[in-house]
Amino acid sequence: MPYAEGRTYNDADSHIMETKDWLASHADPKVRDRLAPLDLTSAGGTATAELVDNLPNIIERRRRDRAAMERAEANILERKSWHALGGFDPLERKRALDLLGYHRQLVFAGSSLTQFWGNTSGQKFFDPEILYGGARAMNRAITEFCAHDRRLLAVGFVPLDVPELAEHEIAAAIEMGCAAIWVPAAPPPSLSPTHPLLDRVWARLQDADVPFMLHLGGAPLYMRDAFRKNGRPVQIGPLGGTEEIRAKEYMTSHYGCEAFLSAMVLDGVLERFPRLRGGCVEQGALWVVPWLKKLDIAQAAYVRFEPALDLPLKPSEYVRRQLKFTPFPPEPIGWLIEQAGAELFMFASDFPHPEGGRDPIRRFTRSLDEYGVSEHARDMFFARNCVELVGARAL
Repeated sequence: MPYAEGRTYNDADSHIMETKDWLASHADPKVRDRLAPLDLTSAGGTATAELVDNLPNIIERRRRDRAAMERAEANILERKSWHALGGFDPLERKRALDLLGYHRQLVFAGSSLTQFWGNTSGQKFFDPEILYGGARAMNRAITEFCAHDRRLLAVGFVPLDVPELAEHEIAAAIEMGCAAIWVPAAPPPSLSPTHPLLDRVWARLQDADVPFMLHLGGAPLYMRDAFRKNGRPVQIGPLGGTEEIRAKEYMTSHYGCEAFLSAMVLDGVLERFPRLRGGCVEQGALWVVPWLKKLDIAQAAYVRFEPALDLPLKPSEYVRRQLKFTPFPPEPIGWLIEQAGAELFMFASDFPHPEGGRDPIRRFTRSLDEYGVSEHARDMFFARNCVELVGARAL
């Protein structure tokens, strides 16, 4: 009996757990030796170089030892990150999906971003050959992983630093089979994502009917290091694993995507490209409710001094028309739907990362029950909104 049953569940956020050679093995020869080593410093308590190096042996042992496989299957929601069944091996992922029961699952990379683009502390690479060669390698690798099961939808990654190269790599990623394109929420050093030079990127995505995605790790966490220097030892969380954030990081993790999406709305990109769709994943969603109000206030207050704000629609209407968001399981999805509407929010498990917790469906359902959310709205949250975002590939 699968974990998710009784309705269709489309999972808007899951991950592959990269190994040391995962990215390099898919890179062009001229880029391969220039990629940075895989950085595990943000990977929490379960990640060690020894563990990651030993992954092939762990997978082989599970294949040969039925008892080991049964233990992994029995703990499908408990084991996280590199310990999880299906975290890296595509055949194991097929079995994991059978047990999880999700109809479709978007798949993002994670730690390998540090090898060519940057990390959450703000480190970045500026050589276009490395930036786009690394992105091309990642997109090859993620589409290869997802090709083993039609339930898996690959999310490519493309930096926006050089508009013509970004457009080229987006086209290549879509041709490879990517169902969505992750773009960094941190803007390039020299231009806004709303600059006319990047219209070619948004036009390419709109014409291909492929959404852009924002995700944790695509911008600095905006938590100054000084706030962490509180005289207390750093505690590893109970789940461990990649991108594990703590309380103060949770409070600020959405700042990058909020700034990015505010610019996309207020600078008229969503007006110029009305069929462009975007998803904001693993950033939480509690901030969305006041943000909708704040966008409309910003337009009303500043339109006299910024004529470009005189848009045909209210900013919040563009958000409702074109954007979707995934809450964390502890956030009250019932209240979010009550306050902002059912069309904005999507279910996400974050499998096998730790932020999804050990029983996300139960936690979301408890909040939906508490607020008396209708069956129609539940179907939108668990399934239909993901289809609206991704399109026919999610059917």
